[in-house]
Amino acid sequence: MTDLQYEEIEMLAKRARAASVRLAQTSDDERNGALRVMAQALRESAPAVLKANAVDVAAAREKGTKESLIDRLLLTGARIEDMAVALESLAELPNPLGRTLEQRTLESGIRLERVSVPLGVVAVVYEARPNVTADAAGICLKSGNACILRGGSMAARSCAAIARVLSAAAEQAGMPEGSIGIVASTDRAATDVLMGLHGLIDVLVPRGGAGLIRHCVETAKVPVIETGTGNCHVYVHESADFDMAREILVNAKCRRFGVCNACETLLVDASIAADFLPKALSELADRGVAIHADELACEAALAAGALRGQGQSALRVDRASEQDWETEYLGPEIAVKCVAGADEAIAHVNRYGTMHSEAIVANPGDPEGAAAIERFLNEVDAAAVYANASTAFTDGGMFGLGAEIGISTQKLHVRGPFATDGLTSYKYVLRGDGQVRS
Repeated sequence: MTDLQYEEIEMLAKRARAASVRLAQTSDDERNGALRVMAQALRESAPAVLKANAVDVAAAREKGTKESLIDRLLLTGARIEDMAVALESLAELPNPLGRTLEQRTLESGIRLERVSVPLGVVAVVYEARPNVTADAAGICLKSGNACILRGGSMAARSCAAIARVLSAAAEQAGMPEGSIGIVASTDRAATDVLMGLHGLIDVLVPRGGAGLIRHCVETAKVPVIETGTGNCHVYVHESADFDMAREILVNAKCRRFGVCNACETLLVDASIAADFLPKALSELADRGVAIHADELACEAALAAGALRGQGQSALRVDRASEQDWETEYLGPEIAVKCVAGADEAIAHVNRYGTMHSEAIVANPGDPEGAAAIERFLNEVDAAAVYANASTAFTDGGMFGLGAEIGISTQKLHVRGPFATDGLTSYKYVLRGDGQVRS
């Protein structure tokens, strides 16, 4: 990192700081208008964005990047349209600023209000998903925050192309210069510079793998909202409806392999393993998923292989190790463990999970199933806990939040999918009639 590059990043932050002061004074209508202009500009610039993305994808494939990560990197016309729609949906959400969160009169007669305000300057560091560029820029603008974006080197051209379009459109719509900035350097040291700018950056949001998040938490000199990795589980209780359980499992695992809310470990009550697992594992294998199984699940996998017959895709199974219980695969692999019941399932989730999204499948009409559901929902320590539904729903759009800035696995400030409200703070506004304190 040269002195010139450091100065460029510092100047970017100073422009964002100046813009944040003016952004905080804009009206909700003005910001919503800018979001709609940004969405239209993104549509009109789709050919240029796709051209930049094609270069990124080709370079990633040349380096032998996994297809699950390529899927996160890849943009299509439909995905750009989704990004534009997400920006427009933000414009339809309630204003997160200026809300009265509390109102009372103090003993002194001073009238107190607690009012929502922007955080200021939000830095977002992310890896191979260029759509985060649009989501983050839109959410920050909606909540009156200036943003500085730092995409990963794999998606550098895509992110830069999107950021240029959105920044120009926002300024055209009357937003202050510097409201949306992007760090152009692909040098990893640029991230360290950004998260060391105490006094210019108000909060850092890392989105990516465990290594990136850990580095930001350990290195940053500014506050961090920790968006966590997703070692998510689906637990199938002995009371579960097998068809429902298989459908939830396949959706949670296979809808998109490379997302943080994908199921990475299947837990099954040992009492139903021989009946449930053969068909369930066969359905996963049909979708190319490799199985890392404990001893009892391996026996069920052998039965699944016998069921499959000729001409079907191979059932890839190996014995699971301790590392498998800890792994976020982000690809077509899953760990499978048989447990003695809800006690062991809950203990396993709380030991190996990353406090992201966890699901139980059980029959609420069965007394033992209903009890297991309530225990799982109450005792599992995660941002989102599901009964009889896929973990794939842990997503800002599915929660009615619009595009999300991230999914927080920490407990302070925000937790779970967070968007505009998660990028606000508050201040106390006090009105008196000449009161002085004795």
